[in-house]
Amino acid sequence: MENKPALRKIKVLLADDHQLFREGLKRILNMESDLEVIGECGDGIQVLEFCNHERPDVVLLDINMPTENGVVATERLRDIFPEIKVIILSIHDDESYVFETLRKGATGYLLKDMEAESLINAIRTVAEGHAYIHPKVTGKLINQLRRMTYLDEIGASSGAAASRETVTKFIPRGNNPLTRREAEVLRLMAEGKSNKSIGENLFISEKTVKNHVSSILQKMEVDDRTQAVINSIKYGWVTV
Repeated sequence: MENKPALRKIKVLLADDHQLFREGLKRILNMESDLEVIGECGDGIQVLEFCNHERPDVVLLDINMPTENGVVATERLRDIFPEIKVIILSIHDDESYVFETLRKGATGYLLKDMEAESLINAIRTVAEGHAYIHPKVTGKLINQLRRMTYLDEIGASSGAAASRETVTKFIPRGNNPLTRREAEVLRLMAEGKSNKSIGENLFISEKTVKNHVSSILQKMEVDDRTQAVINSIKYGWVTV
C-alpha cells in the first residue's frame, strides 16, 4: 500500500497588536488541516524580523499597528520578500486604504468583521497566487478607479475631486463574449455584491452564481473577480 504524500500546509504569520484577536484567529486557522499559524507579531518591525528567520506563505497584517504600520510593512515585505503574500486586515472599508495597500504590494484586503469561512477561503486564494478583496469594499475600489479614470480623461489635476454620483450600468459591446445572465452577474460584481447577494438580486441560487462567476473568469481569462470587474470597465462593458 502506497503512502500518500503529506499535505503541504499554508504557513501563516499573524501580525496584530491585539493579543486576544491573534489568539482567536490562531484557534480558527489551526483547525484547518491545510493551514498552520507559525508565528505572531505585534508590530511591523517584528514582522520583518520574523520573516528574516522564517518564511511564511501568507502574512495576515493589521493596517493599524505601532512602530511601523501595515502600509509601510507591506511595502518593505514586497521589496525584501516578494514571494511572501500579504493580506491586510482592517476595520476600514474606505477605498483609499484599499487602493494604497494594494499599490504597496498587498494581495488581499479583508475586513475584521468577516466570517471565518470567508477568511479561510481568502488565505487559500491568496496562497495560490490570486487576489482577494472583501466584497464590501470591492465596489468602493472600483469607484476609486472610475474617479481616477474620469480625472485622467478630463485632464484634471491629481488633487482634484470628481463630484458625480455613479450608477453602475452594463453596456453590451460587439466583442463581449458573455451571456445576458453573465452580464447581469458581472454588473452586480462591479457593485461589490457577494455571491449570496447577487443570487438574491437575480432570484437564483448561490451555486448558480458561482457557476456564472467561474464562466465569466474563464471567458475573460482572468484569475479573480477584481480583475474581471476592472477589465470590464476598461473594455467598456460596465460603465457609469
